[in-house]
Amino acid sequence: MTAEDVLLTRLHNQLLVMAPGASPETVVRRLGAVQAQDFHGARWGVVQRTDADDGASFDEAFADGRILRTHVLRPTWHFVSPGDIRWMLSLSADRVVAAGRYYRERLGITEGMLDRGMTTIARELEDNGPKTRAEIDGLLDGAGLDSSGGRNAHYLLQAEAQALICSGPPRGRQQTYALLRDRAPAGAVLSRDDACARLAERFFQSHGPAALRDFAWWSGLSAAEAKIGLESNEQRLSCEVVDGKRLWFVPGSLPEHRTPVVRFLPNYDEYIVAYVDRSKLFDVGHAGKLDARGNILFQHSIIVDGRILGTWKVSRSAKKSTIEVTLFRRFNKVVNGALTDAFSRCSRIVAS
Repeated sequence: MTAEDVLLTRLHNQLLVMAPGASPETVVRRLGAVQAQDFHGARWGVVQRTDADDGASFDEAFADGRILRTHVLRPTWHFVSPGDIRWMLSLSADRVVAAGRYYRERLGITEGMLDRGMTTIARELEDNGPKTRAEIDGLLDGAGLDSSGGRNAHYLLQAEAQALICSGPPRGRQQTYALLRDRAPAGAVLSRDDACARLAERFFQSHGPAALRDFAWWSGLSAAEAKIGLESNEQRLSCEVVDGKRLWFVPGSLPEHRTPVVRFLPNYDEYIVAYVDRSKLFDVGHAGKLDARGNILFQHSIIVDGRILGTWKVSRSAKKSTIEVTLFRRFNKVVNGALTDAFSRCSRIVAS
C-alpha cells in the first residue's frame, strides 16, 4: 500500500466516492460522529456524501431526530446517531465535566448551582417542549442562575454530558434543545471496554487506514483505552506499514481509482480532522495561501485525488451568496471539468 492508496481508500471509506444511495443518517452512523461546531459546514459535509441535490433530506433527518447534535468525544459539537449517542456520551461525560471545572470555578458556578440549572432546564423541557438557547438563558436567569459571560454554556454542557438534553427540532433558523429521552429512547448499556471496542470498530471501518494515535485523537480516549479498542478489533482488521507508520483498516480490495476525485470539503471535515499527521493531505508550502487564521482545519478545502489543493468560502450579500475559490496551482482540462462540477453542486446546496 502506497501513500496514494491510503488517501484513495480513505476517500472510499468516508463515502466521498462510490456511495450511491447513502442517506444522511446512514452517513452519520457509518462515520460514527461528525464534527459539527459549524452546523452549516457539517451539514454540507454530510449531504455531499449522499446523492442528494439539496439539503432537504438532511434537514428532515435532523428535525425528526434521526441525526442528533451534542458535545461528545474530544469533546466538541458532533452529529451522532440516536442509537449511538448514549454509549458515546458514557465514554466522554467525565472528560466533559472535568474539562470545564477550572472555568466554572472562575465563573463562580458551584456544583449546587449546576444541579439547580439542570433541574430547571429538565422541568421546562418536560412541561413545555424544546427551547432555544435564548429561552434557556431566560430560564436560568429567572431561577437566579446568571447566564451571562459564558455561564450558560456550562449549564448546557453539563446537561448534555449527563445525557439529559441534546439537539431538538429547529424552530425556523434557530436551533433548540430537547430532552434526550424524547429524541433517543434508551438503548443498550455497554461496559466501558465494550464501548471502546465498538467505537474503534466504527472508526477504523470508516476512517481507515489510520494509526492508533489517530483513533486516540479522534475519540478523545486515553492512549490505554484507545489501545484496548484497537486490540478488541485486531482480528477483523488488516495492518500495513506506510512511511514507517502502522495503519489499520478493514481488509478488502483497493477501490478503483477513477481520477480525478474532486470535492469541496467544509471546515473540520472528517477527511481532514480525524488524522494527527496531515502531511500527505496538505503541503505546508501552500500555508501562505490560507486566510489569516492560517490553520487548514479552519478552512473550507478543495481536494483533488485526496490532497488539499485549494480553498473556498461563501461570500454573502443582501442580494445573493457566491462561492469564492482559491486554487493552489493550475490543472489540466479534465481536472478543471471535475472542479466545475463540484463547484456547481456546492453552490446549489451551500450558497442557495
